[in-house]
Amino acid sequence: MNKATFLFLTLLLLAGCTDAEQLPNLAEESPSSATNTPDTAYTEPPLKPLSPGDTNTSTQTTSINKSRTNAITTAVEKANSAIVSITVTEVERGYSPRLDPFYFRYFNMPTEREVQSMGSGFIISEDGLIVTNEHVASKSSKEIMVALADGNQYEAELIGSDELADLSLLKIKNESRTYPHITFSDSDQIMVGEWAIAMGNPFGLFSDGQPSVTVGVVSAKERDFRPDPQDPRLYIEMIQTDAAINRGNSGGPLVNSNGEVIGVNTFIYTGGTSSGFVGMGFAIPSNRVQKIIKQLQSSGEVSLSYDPGMEFLEVTPQLVMANRNIPPIAGVFVTEVNKNGPAYDCGIMPGDIIVKIGEERVSSQTHAEALMREYQEGDEMTLQLYRKGNVYEANMMLRKSVKNK
Repeated sequence: MNKATFLFLTLLLLAGCTDAEQLPNLAEESPSSATNTPDTAYTEPPLKPLSPGDTNTSTQTTSINKSRTNAITTAVEKANSAIVSITVTEVERGYSPRLDPFYFRYFNMPTEREVQSMGSGFIISEDGLIVTNEHVASKSSKEIMVALADGNQYEAELIGSDELADLSLLKIKNESRTYPHITFSDSDQIMVGEWAIAMGNPFGLFSDGQPSVTVGVVSAKERDFRPDPQDPRLYIEMIQTDAAINRGNSGGPLVNSNGEVIGVNTFIYTGGTSSGFVGMGFAIPSNRVQKIIKQLQSSGEVSLSYDPGMEFLEVTPQLVMANRNIPPIAGVFVTEVNKNGPAYDCGIMPGDIIVKIGEERVSSQTHAEALMREYQEGDEMTLQLYRKGNVYEANMMLRKSVKNK
């Protein structure tokens, strides 16, 4: 080996030793020592179990629950316990042909059978007075059973009914307890467009003790109906709603967002094409209900306990054509006044046209008679009269029948 080669190998060996001394001893250095230097030190916080308070879950649940509670749910909760399901048993009488075996002739023999029907109602006093429709429970009812929202069932008796107004007053026979009840609202103050909640027992589904609820709005006020000319019932000043009302809902309350009764659900308009709900239900306004119920509670019926002392006819096109002095306006034309009666005392004269009774505009003779039935002896009736182009107001104090004319 020459000197040059030896010198080169010696220098190469020395250079390798020097580089090895400069490298860190990775095998001897632990991970902890590598990360715990003053510049990079990090301490992990101790772990602890999660609790509801450590997350937003509880807050979110509370917020959702609050959003579910609104005016409708509050009103339903307030009124729910006063709603009742009514099952009525009636005796249906008829005739069936019977064959006389000797003469081989048919004779109509009287028959009887019991039939059941269902409807709704609501309790208005702690002693168990119930309001419903007359077509739900009437004088022909043999047995009346009511089921409360708490699941209890009781027998009820008929206190009174009025076919023309289609209202009945019942009373639970069990007097060993007090009953949850609902209050009336002033139906004169209802607004078109406000919430309307129909509660009751549609199609007899109220077997589990919980009434059904449908929601809509007050669609219109003061609708007058006589569904059938042969039907004695007259529906005046009715509340129209689009809250679904079906068979079995009759007699149940129409409730506002305060949980107060604004009307009694009575019938639906089907357009003559079906028997189902098409968005037009009607309820008897609460103020009229209260007037009728007051009379039913005191005497069991609604009748004129006074004599207005006058006779009148509906203003019809035929009447206007027959008498040119009668203007073609809605109302009733006074034909006769008793000089010993209250009509004469307050200044009413033959030829006057009664256009308003109380706050209600008179649309027909039947309407006028129905409005007058809501007053009793001792009440003051305010009448608006049309006479020779002018409008007058008369306050008539109602008293008993007058015999002498």
